[in-house]
Amino acid sequence: MKNGSFTDIVILAGGIGERLWPASRPDNPKQFIKFNDGFSFLQASIQRGLYLKPLGKILIITRADLLEPMSSQCAELMKTLPEEERKKLEKDLCIIAEPVARHTTAPILLACRYIKATGRDDGTVLVLASDHVINPIADFAADCQKAAKLAEDGSFVCFSIPPTEASTGYGYIKQGEILDGDSSCFKIAQFKEKPDLKTAQEYLDSGEYFWNSGMFGFTCSFFEKEILALEPDVYRAFDVFTGASGPQSKVLNGIQFIDDWEPMIKAYQTVPAIAVDNAVAEKTSKAASVKATFSWDDVGSWDAFEQHFNQNTGELASENASNNFVYSDIPVALCGVDDLIVVIKNGNALVMKKSSSNMMRNLVKKIKEKGIN
Repeated sequence: MKNGSFTDIVILAGGIGERLWPASRPDNPKQFIKFNDGFSFLQASIQRGLYLKPLGKILIITRADLLEPMSSQCAELMKTLPEEERKKLEKDLCIIAEPVARHTTAPILLACRYIKATGRDDGTVLVLASDHVINPIADFAADCQKAAKLAEDGSFVCFSIPPTEASTGYGYIKQGEILDGDSSCFKIAQFKEKPDLKTAQEYLDSGEYFWNSGMFGFTCSFFEKEILALEPDVYRAFDVFTGASGPQSKVLNGIQFIDDWEPMIKAYQTVPAIAVDNAVAEKTSKAASVKATFSWDDVGSWDAFEQHFNQNTGELASENASNNFVYSDIPVALCGVDDLIVVIKNGNALVMKKSSSNMMRNLVKKIKEKGIN
């Protein structure tokens, strides 16, 4: 029966968040960074999933080397939750550790196979990132209800974010035909890669384009059919799941996890690494979108981070200095400087002029070349 709700939540949590170096590192990635309320990006994502009251699983898919800190963050969160939510996580939360990183299509298909292997013939799945900021939660839930109905009707559903600026950092969605007389739901006419500034301004001025949030909804059966049709090499790599036994979960820090499921290990030896945007979203004829009524930020830069972190952590004193942001493990004194972001974390320091975040990718590349994490 169609009820406009997602049965299962999948949280992709294997990224590194390089643009938030040095606070985000391979062994302590962005999703573990905590905000003023004491909760990390990851913990907020789990709470978001709980708020939707899924009947089935809440799956976190990550790297094997993050199993211990990931389970610790989950256990830490559980201590703060009311009994009903805590019991839900005890029963249905599971961390799946990929053998190797294979972008986003493989882990989503893996989640579908896990859902089927653990007793559900089909599921209406919501895929979330582990490192977004979304508010208010009630608006998010209302939009998810619309998205779930579209998914149940056989669509690959995205959430489109009304752009507030001509950003070159996001992919764009072009609005197509309105669906079911609801102006907030539409077919996707086209996906656009991250544009240059001139093109981004044209998108903004047209009023026809939205940012692609990177969150998706669909049924498992629909997703598998689309993978078979659009990316058969990916589908064939997962043939090893046919007739295989279900996963045997282990427990770490009180949290269930899977790291040695035999068909998963075999599939990941051959499955191509491809983003779900390229594998399905941009190719399917059944892409639809819900216009987000919630505020959304992927916090992909220190400039964005400052907007959500209203605490100048680590600033000791300043003299003739203004409009600076300090995020530091040690006291920092500022003298005669303006408009700086100063980050001192994990034994490394970053000093950058505000509005220079577009340079971080190249900077991190140079840092890696010097053998620094």
